[in-house]
Amino acid sequence: MSGRAPLLLLPGLLCTARLWQAQIDALGDIAQPQVADLAQDDTIGAMAERALAAAPAHFALAALSMGGYVAFEILRRAPERVTRLALIATSARPDSPERAQQRSRGIAAIGRGRFVGVTAQLLPSLVHADHVDGPIGAIVQSMAREVGAEGYLRQQAAILGRPDSGPVLARIKVPTLIVVGEDDRLTPPAEAEAMHAGIAGSVLHRLDTCGHLPPLEQPARTSALMRDWLRAG
Repeated sequence: MSGRAPLLLLPGLLCTARLWQAQIDALGDIAQPQVADLAQDDTIGAMAERALAAAPAHFALAALSMGGYVAFEILRRAPERVTRLALIATSARPDSPERAQQRSRGIAAIGRGRFVGVTAQLLPSLVHADHVDGPIGAIVQSMAREVGAEGYLRQQAAILGRPDSGPVLARIKVPTLIVVGEDDRLTPPAEAEAMHAGIAGSVLHRLDTCGHLPPLEQPARTSALMRDWLRAG
């Protein structure tokens, strides 16, 4: 198994390693996957440092949503360690004022003892309508419960304090895969298109019948794209 490439996987807000399980299973013949713990720190910088401390000397880096913000920070701090990059359902831009207010309201609700994880009402903003009922929705809700209120507070604080990663894009020189769901409401295809335009040589794929969580919603397609990405070059 010595030919397998180290692969660092970064989950999103209220996500655990379960987000990547299909890819861990599908890519085990060519990759050595490792999922970073992004629920312990309240800044993107601290998340990046924790991930780097546990990672191999050099690794392919795949990240979803909040994980993408951490990926950009890793590229600021240790670009020489990243051999290739996959950005899934994420954005290089900071929150809009409206989105920042939504996050602040969520944090305030926790202070009033109102952490309810991912509710049935919230699921349609995370996954395609076809995936709300059934195992995918259940996994999303289970991951949120596992991260819990304290983890959620730390993650939201980190997201609110993140820098603009737009300037990082032009400095990315490794093979880069960008993936977005056609129906992603949180980081819509326009965000992926902007990253694609900013990263020379990047490859963009837009997935049908998919919201914000391609590794869960379109596991076979996501795994196939990542396999091609890991083999490229």
